[in-house]
Amino acid sequence: MDFRKIPNISVDCVIFGFDQDGISILLSKRTLQMYDDKYPVIDDWVLTGDHVMKSERLDESAERIFKELTGLGKVYKKQFRTFGNPTRIKNEKDLLWLKSRGVNPRVMSVAYYFLLPAESVQLKDENIQWYPIQKLPKLGFDHEEIIRQAYADLQLKVMSEPVIFEFLDDRFTLNELQFAYESVLDVEIDNRNFRKKAISKAYIVPLDEKRVGGASKKPAGLYMFSRDIYEKISRKYHIINI
Repeated sequence: MDFRKIPNISVDCVIFGFDQDGISILLSKRTLQMYDDKYPVIDDWVLTGDHVMKSERLDESAERIFKELTGLGKVYKKQFRTFGNPTRIKNEKDLLWLKSRGVNPRVMSVAYYFLLPAESVQLKDENIQWYPIQKLPKLGFDHEEIIRQAYADLQLKVMSEPVIFEFLDDRFTLNELQFAYESVLDVEIDNRNFRKKAISKAYIVPLDEKRVGGASKKPAGLYMFSRDIYEKISRKYHIINI
């Protein structure tokens, strides 16, 4: 394998996680202190990315970066856009960061997003953190725009494909499914109507099991997503999940 990296092609990974607090983005800490008043101190957050190796396909590069960050194997991913504006890197701190690493600022970045339950990632240290999608910190490069574009694509995707289930455990309650939709779409959904629609979907399969909550909560019925049923239905009809 040729481990040399292509200097002007990189991959950036937007990792969406879901938990009881909603949708978050996994970010990496970026710091640089030159100890010279001529240079700004860099102390912010960025998406995780890297240059593509000469012998890698783009998907392989994205999977490598994702695994190095999370320790996980394959999960749902989508290549959604390439960012190649010649003026995309123009901030003084961003230029200094690239110069300190001997990287040319004219880089084409192929962006992917990944979907998973946030709890499946074991954070290695304080330099890797989840941030709520609505409360992101100051970001380096054009990563705020990359996240915005990824989020917009995800919001469209959940209305036409069953990607919402990538955020959930294999067994889930209807309340958890509803909250996942509300978190991604940033809307409130009427509970009664949602339950009716969800139960009517053949691919949302009720299980003969319940999840027992706290002392004040009633046991909730559990469901699973059947991809086999979904694919049979989707070949015959154009369907929208919920």
